[in-house]
Amino acid sequence: MLNHIYKTSGSTSVPITSLNKNTIIHSMNAAVRATVRVGLYTGAKVFFVHEGYQGLVDGGDHIRPATWESVSMMLQLGGTVIGSARSKDFRTREGRMMAARNLVKLGITNLCVIGGDGSLTGANEFRTEWSGLLADLVKGGKITEEEAKKSSHLNIVGMVGSIDNDFCGTDMTIGTDSALHRIIEVVDAITTTAQSHQRTFILEVMGRHCGYLALVTALACGADWVFIPEMPPDEGWENHLCRRLADQRARGSRLNVIIVAEGAISKDGKPITSEQIKKLVTDRLGFDTRTTVLGHVQRGGTPSAFDRILGSRMGVEAVMALLEATPETPACVVSLSGNQAIRLPLMECVQVTKDVTAAMAEGRFDDAIKLRGKSFENNWNTYKLLAHINPPDVKSNINVAIMNIGAPCAGMNAAVRSAVRMGIIQGHTMLAVHDGFDGLAHGQIEPINWNSVSGWTGKGGSNLGTKRTLPSKMLEQISLNIAKFNIHALVIIGGFEAYVGGLELVQAREKYEEMCIPMVVIPATVSNNVPGSDFSIGADTALNTITSTCDRIKQSAAGTKRRVFIVETMGGYCGYLATMAGLAAGADAAYIFEDKFNIKDLEVNVEHLIEKMKTTVKRGLILRNENCNANYTTDFIFNLYSEEGKGVFDCRKNVLGHMQQGGTPTPFDRNFGTKMGAKSVLWLTDKLKECYRHGRIFANTPDSACVLGMRKRALTFQALTELKSDTDFEHRIPHTQWWLKIRPIMKILAKYNIKLDTSEHADMEHVIKKRSALGK
Repeated sequence: MLNHIYKTSGSTSVPITSLNKNTIIHSMNAAVRATVRVGLYTGAKVFFVHEGYQGLVDGGDHIRPATWESVSMMLQLGGTVIGSARSKDFRTREGRMMAARNLVKLGITNLCVIGGDGSLTGANEFRTEWSGLLADLVKGGKITEEEAKKSSHLNIVGMVGSIDNDFCGTDMTIGTDSALHRIIEVVDAITTTAQSHQRTFILEVMGRHCGYLALVTALACGADWVFIPEMPPDEGWENHLCRRLADQRARGSRLNVIIVAEGAISKDGKPITSEQIKKLVTDRLGFDTRTTVLGHVQRGGTPSAFDRILGSRMGVEAVMALLEATPETPACVVSLSGNQAIRLPLMECVQVTKDVTAAMAEGRFDDAIKLRGKSFENNWNTYKLLAHINPPDVKSNINVAIMNIGAPCAGMNAAVRSAVRMGIIQGHTMLAVHDGFDGLAHGQIEPINWNSVSGWTGKGGSNLGTKRTLPSKMLEQISLNIAKFNIHALVIIGGFEAYVGGLELVQAREKYEEMCIPMVVIPATVSNNVPGSDFSIGADTALNTITSTCDRIKQSAAGTKRRVFIVETMGGYCGYLATMAGLAAGADAAYIFEDKFNIKDLEVNVEHLIEKMKTTVKRGLILRNENCNANYTTDFIFNLYSEEGKGVFDCRKNVLGHMQQGGTPTPFDRNFGTKMGAKSVLWLTDKLKECYRHGRIFANTPDSACVLGMRKRALTFQALTELKSDTDFEHRIPHTQWWLKIRPIMKILAKYNIKLDTSEHADMEHVIKKRSALGK
């Protein structure tokens, strides 16, 4: 399972220290919990270091053994339960020598640090001078030669905890998604009152040196303007901003939103403050303007499902990295790229992070954006396209139709909005098709303009209306309406029905020439079961709904003790929601169709819970995907657990139902939908140029009808027909699903003794190559 394990006094010792320059963030606890439990699972001894580096220096009760039960009921808690503090002592060599002595005395040779770049740089410095510190301790008689020999090398691994997402090399740092949740909650509350009163709102968010929170907030709420430190506005921005706000009002918009990162600067390096912007708007335009500075609200609250899963996955990867490390291995950070866990050399990441600061100081702002990474650059380019370009005067004479198919989900409207606006920017006429393929067959088609989609980003459900009907029985009427409304391209946003419907339209090209137009399917379903994409729009919102419900259920079980809850989730035959919610909520088991189970497995689960009731953690949470097994229904499992647990625990059941499809979209779904909508129309525009022959559009190649999906680390287009071989049409799921690989993590964290597959473990990658491309 592991390449090798370093033994110290008969066991590996992995201390966990959580520190971030005296800053507390969300989901550190998920990372702490995973590191402790996976460490114990591998047979290691695990220690908590309380109060960060200061606890390392002070030793004594600050360094205590961690147990399985000591990390229970902490997933839903913000901040860090083991404390974090600035340490002046650790900055001195004497302080670091005391820290080294405390570790040596406990036989600790592996250190896992959760923090920002300052904390991680400190850890690397500690590791670099380790042998020198030990030599001085031996010389001073503080440790013996034998003790120094046993602890001759210190392994370091870092996890980045920062709400600013300011650490280069990772797409998302632990805590960022939760901070976005807090910001978007405030934005949603503010926009309702601002629309009522016709106001301009200026919202200042955190980000002294990094504009990620401001940029994603601007994308997620459709802001009129964003100020970020990486890309100051051009000279004369004051005139441009006022003109933009005035134009928006003239078009009938009742609301203006401006997002400002606290570190926003002008081209000459002077700060741009929210008060300065307020004065400008009030003096020049006379608009009723309000300023809100969010401050530490962004750091608090319950961690999002994404952050909990990220923290848990990073915790597992951190332990693997520590136990596979050799004296030659550089200190690394575990990181996220797309949906892949990766390892990067710590100091390379720190260097690139410093390079961003240097690029900003030297006025090389394009370099600063690139150095932030692909994810940041994509966000910036999407924002620029949607917010900063006026529709062209010359029309393209192209009509693009947009429709929603299947069950509604949060984020559909965000995708429609960005597709409509991107189409208008390209000079196309955009057409809204109401009620899916039914609407296309019955002519429920009308033009949709820039203002029609204002405020759609934050709305749940489907404003266009959606149905599950497939086109196969209406192909004649559909082809007639494609000709009647002169539709040149089609954007189909929806779930498995959208994918199957797209395939049916492609197959109909042989009979109906009108179908020979470019088409793109954007996956949008809570089930996350569309082939060609690792993620679907709407799944993150559903996941957060399930996770927050499970939190409440667990809380009630903690009060009554000896209670097990059986919770049924949606997803059709796809077990994504049950598995990921199980990981985010700390479930004891999650029954899904893809991972077959029998009566013996159910028996093992019951016995596991009976044993659990003997510990201090007297509660259980079982998730069941709605279609996991036709015979082992939710009622059957509830009755089985009730009977077998008689006298030890009692059971309750919850069927979550359609609440999983509703609600306002999460920041992830708004941002994902916005990027997918924009990218789909840009692709269609290029494809239309390719397919234009003899004065008309003719597209009949497989690559002219694609699914746009997230695959590992990039948004990619895959031909609908090529995806057929990867589709289980009977059960409406792809044959290959990436998340099945991380299912064992949930079982290990629930204390099942199973084998963890490390065949796809992350190798060390590099970030320096990105810098060389910029002439650094």
